[in-house]
Amino acid sequence: MEKDYYEILGVSRDASQEEIKRAYRRLARQYHPDVNKSPDAETRFKEINEAYQVLGDPEKRAAYDRYGRAGVEGMEGFGDFGFGGFGDFSDIFGDIFGFGLGGSRRRRQGPHRGADLHARVTITFEEAVFGTEKEIEIEREEVCPRCGGTGAEPGTSPVRCPVCGGTGQVRRVRQSILGSFVQVTTCPRCGGTGEVINSPCSVCHGTGRVVQRRKLRVKVPAGVDDGMQIRLSGEGHAGEKGGPSGDLYVEIHVKRHPVFRREGDDILLELPVNIVQAALGAKVQVPTMYGVEELKIPPGTQHGHRFVLKGKGFPHIRGSGRGNQIVTVKVVVPTKLNRQQRGLLLELGGTLGKENLGGEKGLFDRIVETIGDAFGK
Repeated sequence: MEKDYYEILGVSRDASQEEIKRAYRRLARQYHPDVNKSPDAETRFKEINEAYQVLGDPEKRAAYDRYGRAGVEGMEGFGDFGFGGFGDFSDIFGDIFGFGLGGSRRRRQGPHRGADLHARVTITFEEAVFGTEKEIEIEREEVCPRCGGTGAEPGTSPVRCPVCGGTGQVRRVRQSILGSFVQVTTCPRCGGTGEVINSPCSVCHGTGRVVQRRKLRVKVPAGVDDGMQIRLSGEGHAGEKGGPSGDLYVEIHVKRHPVFRREGDDILLELPVNIVQAALGAKVQVPTMYGVEELKIPPGTQHGHRFVLKGKGFPHIRGSGRGNQIVTVKVVVPTKLNRQQRGLLLELGGTLGKENLGGEKGLFDRIVETIGDAFGK
């Protein structure tokens, strides 16, 4: 029965050329005899190549869709389904395994996007809350102002490489047990660019780019957190051969605050109160990033109790609104007392019973019960 090329590659009949190419790459990686040592790997690999040779060529694919395999058997370039047989196999092989058939990766000749840059900026806690603008200084590669990026002196231009004819590659046909294949190496004359510069630019020395130091203004949005990155599009290294510039990624470092801490979009604050304020209740002034707020401490407030001040936290960087400020009470026990203070506390202590230790049972009662259980009493 005649093989179905679509079935071999595992794609539908209306698959795009890109989908066919992706399917071929995946299967070629899986069944290549240098990777797959199963007995049928070589046969399967040749079937995959045959299917891709037909479906990867729009003209052959149209003939196959109309007449089947008979429609493509007489067409030019059909056959030899080992390593050779169709033009872009060596490029795809390099994409799959990371090198060309000759062990050298092909260097693309078209426009190249510039590399990205990374920088770091430090801001205060307050600046993270309200946003700010910072100036940073970077070094980046830019298009040479003298040659305009060609690498050649003004009035001259690069010429086609006489060794590779402008392809950037030197190809040699080799024979193997799997058939003939094309060995591809980077052209030693042009380094893979396909062009040579006989009169290099006196400023960039033929590279087409120069290093410049630039100062940029970075807008830091309100609510930014430590470790976040801000992307400045097109502010990275310049591209090659008219390619777009890379991006600049600015990492944010937020200084620690002496009083406040951050938890998500909430701001945390420990509020010290004395034992009288905790026992009798009080109205206290609480600092926030947005001003001072009055907080009512109810009588009998315990150490570690948390109060929530709505909307006094960080702005939500993705969306509207703000987090909260969480105020945790820290009851401070005095360490130095004068004679009068000591006497008053002793008098107070004499009036307090076990019920004042908190909870349904005091701490003393719970300790006694635990000891009694341990000794079977």
